Amino acid sequence: MSINDKTVPVLSPLLPRRDSDKLTRHRRLRHAATSRDGDMAVFLGSWLKAPHRIGALAPSSRFLARAMATQVDVRRPEFVVELGGGTGSVTKALLDAGVPPSRLIVVERDERLYKLLRRRFPELRVVQGDATDLVALLKPLGIKAASAVVSSLPLVSMSKRVRGQIVDQAFYLLGEAGRFVQYTYSLSSPVAVRELGLRGRVAARVWLNFPPASVWNYRRIPAAA
Repeated sequence: MSINDKTVPVLSPLLPRRDSDKLTRHRRLRHAATSRDGDMAVFLGSWLKAPHRIGALAPSSRFLARAMATQVDVRRPEFVVELGGGTGSVTKALLDAGVPPSRLIVVERDERLYKLLRRRFPELRVVQGDATDLVALLKPLGIKAASAVVSSLPLVSMSKRVRGQIVDQAFYLLGEAGRFVQYTYSLSSPVAVRELGLRGRVAARVWLNFPPASVWNYRRIPAAA
């Protein structure tokens, strides 16, 4: 056997491995793109069906999702509740920020988006229902308190009565120590702070989102204040 004969078995496996790695990366990128396209199709389908419930033409960007997630104190032991999970961009940001899957509850009203979230995050508890009935929705799960409620709901497109119901339900769980996080494309607060007994502030402005958005952080005014 010649020297060339001996080297062939050593060198030949390296070439397929490189090709295999490239193929694997290509498949992952293609799968990610297909997944994003599929998510967008579901999102747009739900928007066309009920635009007043979705509120945006596209899911929240990763920049907006991260800005919202940073408002949550992951060191606190209570549950974190996300309202309007959509395609899961904020859900992912909350998990990446350190919220344990066992303490994250996602509420989504739209059936198609609810099923998508169940597929994307099988480790989470995803509840289908209306945020105006939040306390009743979470009661079967034994959840009576939360440290944060993170909302992607289109509050500004809802009636004043519905907005009030959602905020009241959220603060029933939050008490005075919890935080209600909401983003908006509006220049003003999407929540009537004085009428609802809240204090709110702009926690972040996300210029890289389209359209640019503001993240608001609210808390209940203490009874003695």
